[in-house]
Order: sequence, then C-alpha cells, then structure tokens
Amino acid sequence: MAEPAAVVFVGGEVHTMTTPDETAEAVAVRDGRITRVTSAYESQFVTGAETTVIDLEGRVLLPGFIDAHTHMQQHGQSLVHADLTAAESLEAALERLAEDAAPNHEWLLGFGWDESEWGEDPAPTRDDLDAVSTDRPVAAFRVDLHSVALNSVALERLRADLPEEEVQMDDGEPTGRVVESGVDVVWDAVAPDVAETRRLLRAAIEDVHAKGVTGVHDMVRQSHAPRAYRDLDAAGDLDLRVRINYWSDHLDAVEELGLRPNHGSEFVRVGAIKTFTDGSIGSQTAKLSEPFADAPDETGTWVVAPAELRELARRVSEGDRQLTAHAIGDEAVDAVLDVLEDLDDSANRHRIEHLELIDEMGIGRLADVGAVASVQPNFHGWAREGGLYEKRLGDDRRLRSNPLGLLADANVPLAFGSDGMPLDPLYGIEQAVTAPTADQRVSVTEALRAYTAGSAYAGFDEHRLGTVEVGKRADFVVLEESPWERPEHIADIDVAMTVVDGEIVYDGRD
Repeated sequence: MAEPAAVVFVGGEVHTMTTPDETAEAVAVRDGRITRVTSAYESQFVTGAETTVIDLEGRVLLPGFIDAHTHMQQHGQSLVHADLTAAESLEAALERLAEDAAPNHEWLLGFGWDESEWGEDPAPTRDDLDAVSTDRPVAAFRVDLHSVALNSVALERLRADLPEEEVQMDDGEPTGRVVESGVDVVWDAVAPDVAETRRLLRAAIEDVHAKGVTGVHDMVRQSHAPRAYRDLDAAGDLDLRVRINYWSDHLDAVEELGLRPNHGSEFVRVGAIKTFTDGSIGSQTAKLSEPFADAPDETGTWVVAPAELRELARRVSEGDRQLTAHAIGDEAVDAVLDVLEDLDDSANRHRIEHLELIDEMGIGRLADVGAVASVQPNFHGWAREGGLYEKRLGDDRRLRSNPLGLLADANVPLAFGSDGMPLDPLYGIEQAVTAPTADQRVSVTEALRAYTAGSAYAGFDEHRLGTVEVGKRADFVVLEESPWERPEHIADIDVAMTVVDGEIVYDGRD
C-alpha cells in the first residue's frame, strides 16, 4: 500500500501544465513534494487517518507563479513608503507623498509614478517636490526605476555625486529629474540597513504570496538582500523560492567565492549575472535605431557600451555562469545578439531581459543562439491605443513592441516576469492574452506556462518547479475561477490559496 500523504488537494480542476490539456482531480503531497497527481477516486488510497484533506471546491489549481524578473526590496519599499502606482495625476502623487511623511524616516520616498497615466500632467519636478517638503530630502522613483525626481534638499545633498550628464537641466537649472547612473547615486543614499532590508523583504513576500507567486528571480545590486534572504532561510522563516541574479559589479565577489547557478538551498539559490545595455522607453533612454517619436533628436543611451558588454559576457561564459542582459531598444537587442552569437554558448542558458523592440530577423537570431526571452507581458498595458508607447514610439513601433506571439511561434523559450510594473502575474497574463495584435498575443495556456514552467526553465529549475508532476516541489496557486473561461478578465480573478512546499502561505478563501 502506498504511504499516506501529508496533504491531499482534491475536488478541483488541476492543470499540470506539462502538456496543454492535461488535467487531474487531485494532488497528494508528502515532505513538501508531489507524490501523486490523480483522480479523486485514486486519491482515497493515499489518504490516511492523519492526512489533511483540502477541498478545492471546484477551484483551479496551477503550478505556483514564478516571477522571472523582479526587484523585491524596491517592491517592499513601495509597500512601506508612498505607493504612487495608482496615482492618476501629478497632484494625487504629491498628495500621497505628503501623506507618507513619517517622522521615523530621514528621506521621504515614493515609488511607481507614471506620467503616461496622467493625461496632460508632466513628470514631477524639483518645484513640485519642494511643495511636499522643504526640510527633508524627497525622492520619487518612476515606475521603471530608470529615473527619479528630487526636491531641492535632495539635489543639494547629492549634487556633488550626481553625474552631470544624468541630471536634466532647463535654462541652466536642474529640473529635479535624474536618470540612469544618477539613479544609482540616489539608491545609495536611501539604502536600508540589514534589519530594514529584512523588513522590506518580508512585506514584499507577504504581498506576492497574495498574488499567487511562489518563486522570484530577484535582480540584486548593492543591497543587503542576499544576506537578509539567507538569514531568513537559516531561521526557517523564508517561504518564497528566491533566485538571486547578481548585478555585474558583484562579479568579482561571485568569482572569488566560486558561486555558480543553483548553488544554495531549496529556498535561496545563485542565479545569473545581470547587466544593462540601454535604459527604458518611458525615460527616453532605450537605445533605438530611429529617434523617439516625441523627441526627434533623441535615440537613447548606452548604459553599458557594446564593447564593455562583450568583455563581460566573455568572462561570464568562460566561468560557466549565466548572463542576463537588459536590452529594450532594437539597437540594444541587436548588440546583445551579436555578443551571444559570438559566444556560441547555449549550455549556460543566457537570457535577454525585456527585448521590447525585436524584429523577425532578431527573433530568428535569438532562436538560433538558444537564449531565453525573459519578458514582461504587463508592458502591453502601455501598448494600447493612446498609451505611453504610442507617444514615445509612434503607432507602428507600438504595434511591433513586445512580440510575444512571434517569439512563441519561433519556439524561443519564454519566461514571464513583472519587473514590478506591477508585480501581479494575473495582470500580466491578461495583458499577454489581450495584446493589441496577433503578433503580440499568446494563448492563455502559453501565458500560464511562461509564468510557471518557462520561468523555471530560465532558472535551471525545470527538474523541481514549474509543473504539477510527481517528484516536484509542491508549489501551487489556486484560483477562484478558470482563466480559460474569462480570458479578457484574468486580472480580476481572485487568488484563493498559495502553497509552498505543501504549506498554505496565503489563504484568501472566505
């Protein structure tokens, strides 16, 4: 007789995501692993006297979502400080900042503003933030984290350290807007200590669990997050699987310690080496072959020049490590593809993050080098008519941005993440399914697989995560409704449960 399960989930619709249509009625779990994927009838044979039986009551059980590109510390900061993501105007954003003027923080911080959602309102300036405070430094980070607005106090404090070319000027005076490497200076100034980092991560973990996320690939730079994660793990207080993608300025330390992908524990593992190439579309710093539609003299910025990228990639590859390169504009994407073609190194499963403007020739090149497309389907929220991409790129490029359907058709490995804009898989999945054109859209099943099995593959985790199969870790999300039955309203579906290692870490059931 089979050994009894510790937990049996039964009475729902289990989508294993191993094949497009495979379903089951029950999942049995023991010691954090899946021991049976079966029918309700067969599950009785592994249900013992001490087995916990969880009735799904007709709900849909899927593999847990794995966000392949996010920033957990910053997400925690948006929860603890002023969250500007829902502000519908500049005035509303300023009001939220003022309301968050807590006396226990030296800096007044806000996260997530997006002027493209504000109609005619411009991005915040120094004068706007001076209206919030003239005593304390104020920093408001744009949603893409590629630009930040500062008040006069913050500008005066940091001016000596800010790169002149990254400080926006108007008639010889700083507007308060700082971009790219200048943002790094601000991050250094507001960086939390170890204890605060741990608090921010716990806040972020609690929030992502409520959204069905069981694992993340966290992009970490100049942060106490690696230590905080490992402290939580050692204390048995980490219930989210974390793959740390270290920024390239950590490469010396990674090499010295001999770290490679998958080193670590069940909950904290080493991931890729992360680098930029260009900036972002929203901040007008993505590297384009043709100018921005709303800035005819501007084609973006090299954050990391192609020659520097090539040397970094060679070093990463020769060390049998994984490279993951941020590339948004078409010129940046081509530069990364040039490097990957020369590496000829599919074994290390290199990744390109974002690749928002890639054409069919580029997709063919990407498929040939065997790299992973780590993409953010939620960005299609800006590709709608009248949205940010129409303003920045024009209508033609808007409709060619983020061609998820073409990538899927070319069998390029797709991994979905959020980049924290917003950190919500169901929102991203809806955007992928309802994108403006067929070339940009994927099916519900393809989108779900990219947020589960696809992200697991991108992190060398396909043997333990990403599908509901015997022997894999028991990480699940349970939805109140089927996303296949309401594809245009997937973002409105409630998460009923999130399960990690067979333990319920979020329970949203009534």
